[in-house]
Amino acid sequence: MRHSVIAGTAAIAFVLAASAAQATGINFSTDTCKHDYSTPYDVDVTPAGLSFHRTDGVPAQVFLHDGALRVDGKAIAVAAKDAEALRRYEAGVRALMPQVAAIAREGVELGFSAMTTVTLSFADGDQRARMLEKLKRKQVDALREIDEGVGAGHWSSDRMTETVAGSVSDSVGELVGSVTSSAVTAALSGDASKVAALQARAESLDKSMDREMNKRSKALEAKADAICPQLNDLAGLQQGWNVRLGNGKPLELMTIKPKSEHHDHDSDHHGDSDQKVVSF
Repeated sequence: MRHSVIAGTAAIAFVLAASAAQATGINFSTDTCKHDYSTPYDVDVTPAGLSFHRTDGVPAQVFLHDGALRVDGKAIAVAAKDAEALRRYEAGVRALMPQVAAIAREGVELGFSAMTTVTLSFADGDQRARMLEKLKRKQVDALREIDEGVGAGHWSSDRMTETVAGSVSDSVGELVGSVTSSAVTAALSGDASKVAALQARAESLDKSMDREMNKRSKALEAKADAICPQLNDLAGLQQGWNVRLGNGKPLELMTIKPKSEHHDHDSDHHGDSDQKVVSF
């Protein structure tokens, strides 16, 4: 019985960690994407235009607005057809930003909701109050970071990862420790009623969380999946324009790669839950 309650509670901890992990990065299913996409740039969207910038790599800064293009501070002449493509690209990125922010917010809320449910189920007394207050504070901080970042038109992959993954993973670590401690304490107490109660609580929570998380994660996945056609359009614009840099190389604001073979290999082993992803 001791072993079973520890194993059962550990399973809940893993469910929690898996749910929270969904909110540790802004990854989009590529089931409807033609390629794998990413961008080497941080992006600022302002009324004055779009700024793509990075500390490593050349060019270091690309600025575009209304068909006009500047690369590392120098104006680049473009044909009328390419100017129109740049206008459409700018409009596409402007449309994407609030959608990415909304997905990020929902992902964070999903992760913290799972952690709150487990805290209410397993933590007691002062520990529960302290952990709930900490979770609430971290969620507020994470949502504010999203609103001030991508929500305000400032995309940074590093900042997003730090904001979401940092806030969630820290809380997961503490919560998993608390859940495990409760299981071990109950198992070693020799009190059969405590063990049985904890076991029943774990099994009930496992089932209810599974249903709720699946429902909410599928809804979030549908919103994320809707990003792909827009990324396909941006990729098509980039592949279609004839904009060249001073060194003769084409202007590439996003990286476009064939879908990785290992993704298909992984899917054979893990099924639909191991989806191919794209970051932007």
